[in-house]
Amino acid sequence: MADKVEFELVSPEKLLKSLPVDMVVVPGTEGDFGVLAGHAPMIATVRPGVIDVYEGDRVVDRVFVAGGFAEVTETRCTVLAEEAEALSGIDRAAVEKAIKDLSEDLDDAASDSAKAAVEAKLAVARAKLEALGASAAAH
Repeated sequence: MADKVEFELVSPEKLLKSLPVDMVVVPGTEGDFGVLAGHAPMIATVRPGVIDVYEGDRVVDRVFVAGGFAEVTETRCTVLAEEAEALSGIDRAAVEKAIKDLSEDLDDAASDSAKAAVEAKLAVARAKLEALGASAAAH
C-alpha cells in the first residue's frame, strides 16, 4: 500500500471517488501535475480539464473537472471540483450545442457581470470539447 496514493474526488454534492491508485495527473492552472505516493505537500488550483487515474502505467479512468482545488499530501490527493463528469459520459453534440447557445448568450449579455458569467461557462464547455478531441486522438 505504501506505493499507492489515495485519490479522492469531491464535488459540491458528494464524494465521487475514493480509491488507492498508482498515480493521478491533475490539470493545474500552472500546468498538469502528477501525484505519486510520497509527493511533497501542496495546494493548487485546478483548471477545466481531465484528471487521468493510473494503475501501473495505464490510464484506467478519465474524469473531466470544471475547475476547483487540489490538496496533495505524501499519502493522498484530494480534488475539490466545481463539477466533475466521466469523460466517457460527455455527449459531444450536447457540448457543441451548449457552446453555440452560450456564444449567443454572450452577445446578448447586458452587463459586465452577466458577460463574465457566460464567459466562464463558455470556457468550461470549450475545455470539455477540447478534452473530447484529445480523448479521440489518444484512441
